[in-house]
Amino acid sequence: MPQISAYGTWTSPVSAADVAATGGGAQWLATVGHELWWAEARPAEGGRVALVRAVPGDGVEDVLPAPWNVRNRVHEYGGRPWVAIGDVVVFTHWADQRVYASVAGEVRPLTAEPAAPQGVRYGDLRAGRAGEVWAVRERSTGPHRTDISRELVAIPLAGGAERVLVEGHRFFTAPQLSPDGAHAAWLAWDHPAMPWDGTELFVAPVDGDGVFGAARVLAGGADVAICQLEWETPDRLLALLDPDGWWNLHRVGLDGSVVNLAPVEQEIGGAMWKLGPSWFAPLGGGRHAVLTPDGLAVLDEHAGSVTPVVPELSVWSTSGLAAVPGGVVGIAGGADRESAVVRVDFEAGTWTALTPQPADLPPAEYLPVPQERVFTAADGSRIPAFVFPPRNPDFTGPEGEQPPFLVHVHGGPTGRSDAALDLTIAYFTSRGIGVVAVNYGGSTGYGRAFRERLREQWGVVDVGDCVAVAEALVAEGAADGARLGIRGGSAGGFTSAASITMTRTYAAATVKFPILDLATWTGAGGETHDFESQYLVGLVGPYPQTEERYRERSPITHAGSLAGPVLFLQGLEDQICPPEQADRFVAGLAGSGVDHAYLRFPGEQHGFRRAETIVTALEAELSFYGQVFGFATPDVPKLELSR
Repeated sequence: MPQISAYGTWTSPVSAADVAATGGGAQWLATVGHELWWAEARPAEGGRVALVRAVPGDGVEDVLPAPWNVRNRVHEYGGRPWVAIGDVVVFTHWADQRVYASVAGEVRPLTAEPAAPQGVRYGDLRAGRAGEVWAVRERSTGPHRTDISRELVAIPLAGGAERVLVEGHRFFTAPQLSPDGAHAAWLAWDHPAMPWDGTELFVAPVDGDGVFGAARVLAGGADVAICQLEWETPDRLLALLDPDGWWNLHRVGLDGSVVNLAPVEQEIGGAMWKLGPSWFAPLGGGRHAVLTPDGLAVLDEHAGSVTPVVPELSVWSTSGLAAVPGGVVGIAGGADRESAVVRVDFEAGTWTALTPQPADLPPAEYLPVPQERVFTAADGSRIPAFVFPPRNPDFTGPEGEQPPFLVHVHGGPTGRSDAALDLTIAYFTSRGIGVVAVNYGGSTGYGRAFRERLREQWGVVDVGDCVAVAEALVAEGAADGARLGIRGGSAGGFTSAASITMTRTYAAATVKFPILDLATWTGAGGETHDFESQYLVGLVGPYPQTEERYRERSPITHAGSLAGPVLFLQGLEDQICPPEQADRFVAGLAGSGVDHAYLRFPGEQHGFRRAETIVTALEAELSFYGQVFGFATPDVPKLELSR
């Protein structure tokens, strides 16, 4: 019989070390001949990303040993970091951002050592013409974070000078040569658009020397976003675009024709935060494997249908989807399983995991069971969310007591929460703390109109939607209204900070690597990187015309009106949400009488990748809630709060 114990005090087998151990996993998967290769993040190795290959019947083996770190920082979020061309493996190395080639285990650089650290970066590596790898090149041209130029370049595999293929736009991605070598296609866009606002699909003839001719736009524009393209034949491409408000798969001809292969009010595509994602893979015969917010499906262009398969694998990574005989391989998980490399057999309707679940994964009865819900905003709009009530078979709460609840705010804000197993959530729910992950207006997965609920309304719609969900849970008796917290990182950190300063709903907030001062974060103040330096034009408004709006919506403006204690967590090498923002906010709290704590982590960028950081941050967060909500946390070090 379960023991009756106060919420928050339940003994749990889910440790912070367990969470850190699952913080890595596969990414950037592709087939190399008859083999499967992918990159693998390893928190226990300081966050190193290894390149591995599957060994039939014998697990995986490293293709590149330490210290090679297959990762890049194009756009700061990175892009496709490796490609195999014949017997040559080409990859980007984190330490110096150079491109290297590995042949039979011998590694040599293909690009020059940069004159300044991190001065040149490469990403979205693709096979180009014979003897070349094509890539996005990003160069620092001055002292400011926004002093950046980008081009598509060809890098000779034999070594030698790079060749510029295309320039003239702020952003590029997806350079690809047609099957007959006669044309090249790519995507480009310019400030102030983000890639989910508007992008253009370009095509150009390629001459015998590999020089691009005059480029022309085949699809896209200011109000149409394209997030993936692939050549189908020498005169046709497949591309994901949203002229009707939903990312659907289209066939785009060199003659300018654009045909939706299966019109559905469903997203097959998403926000291109990293360069080189995959949401579809052609299967032949007019059939295509596609990824939707609900998981894998088969699009049949003859029937105009999109049919789900293996629904238990509800969450798929977009960093690798590849067709293989009879099915596809990819990286997928679900509500009861961590992500793994999987193979799906379409004819049998079955799937096989090619990599194991973590050996120390807690028993299923301690893991949260998501409840997919739809709440209602003040204006009547729907607010999708996933509710994770407390769950632990050994305990139950006292009669009449409601559990504390945390509102989890995803980043982006053009991101999305899902039902995937997340041990961070299990860390809290197994201790008697509920979590609700809110897909507020602006989230992806629900069409362009839902994304654009946030246009010029950041700091209003997101804050209001989270409040509406939290208060609804209190009203229905699922949560304790006096013990509500809010947590999030990056843009989620902004919403968390805005919520604790501008509403009275929450008693505590955990703010991770946040945006706190809008005017100094964006291009006007130059504190963020180039990719997002004009993002706020769409999220808040043009600057300086709406300067007062920037000031009023900045959490730092309202630091004196905190509704409760705040925990700040910050990586010191973060170039997206630099520590200067949190430093200023916390400095202003000295002597305020408001409890707060600030943990700064050397060696961490945007998001935490090192096992020791993940453990320290999560244990500090639990101790923080225990002190604010009034329950003991003897199994973690006590976080020291300042006033």
